[in-house]
Amino acid sequence: MKTIKINRLEFVSSFPGLDDISDRLDRLNEKHAVDEINWGDFKYRPDIKFTIDYTDNEILLKYYITEDYFKAEKTVTNQMVCEDSCVEIFVSPADDGIYYNMEFNGIGTCLLGSGTSRVNSAKADPGIISNIRRKASPGSDPISEKKGRFSWTITIAIPPSVFFHHKIKELKGKTFRANFYKCGDKLSVPHYLTWNPVVTSTPDFHQPDFFGILKFQ
Repeated sequence: MKTIKINRLEFVSSFPGLDDISDRLDRLNEKHAVDEINWGDFKYRPDIKFTIDYTDNEILLKYYITEDYFKAEKTVTNQMVCEDSCVEIFVSPADDGIYYNMEFNGIGTCLLGSGTSRVNSAKADPGIISNIRRKASPGSDPISEKKGRFSWTITIAIPPSVFFHHKIKELKGKTFRANFYKCGDKLSVPHYLTWNPVVTSTPDFHQPDFFGILKFQ
């Protein structure tokens, strides 16, 4: 099981701008690869890495992606962004079985669900989702599928209040379980990559038994 020790960053502002966050995360040495191919029918492996740190107010996350097929057509909160070029983080903040699935396409459209399994995961209120700050390098306008080598990034700031089934007063000292994903269900060449390995017969990201560990230092 993979583990990441997440460091606390200090900024002048309590809520620094996403450009400042992006620049700061770029300067971090450690980038984690989302490169596990768990399902033999889907062998295409785009290049995906991420950095993660935190402040007293937000989890800071940046994905770096290079792929041969890119699409970002979903523009409405809680649409099926997994059908586009999509990065995801699934998080269990406690040992109660509840996890949150946060999914973002290449223009920052977000789906947020929560539950204890795929069958009972329910989409969150868009008002809660609006508190997740994000900025994607391709912009915010929809993009039909393009083929050819394409690199993009997305910077995300997640306040603990997004974990609305839990009351998290501070992140320091906490241990979460989580996994990071990259997919593209309806690209010309679909793919399903994970950070921590997932051992199932078919692609399924809703598998908290295979989450890794996040330790907030």
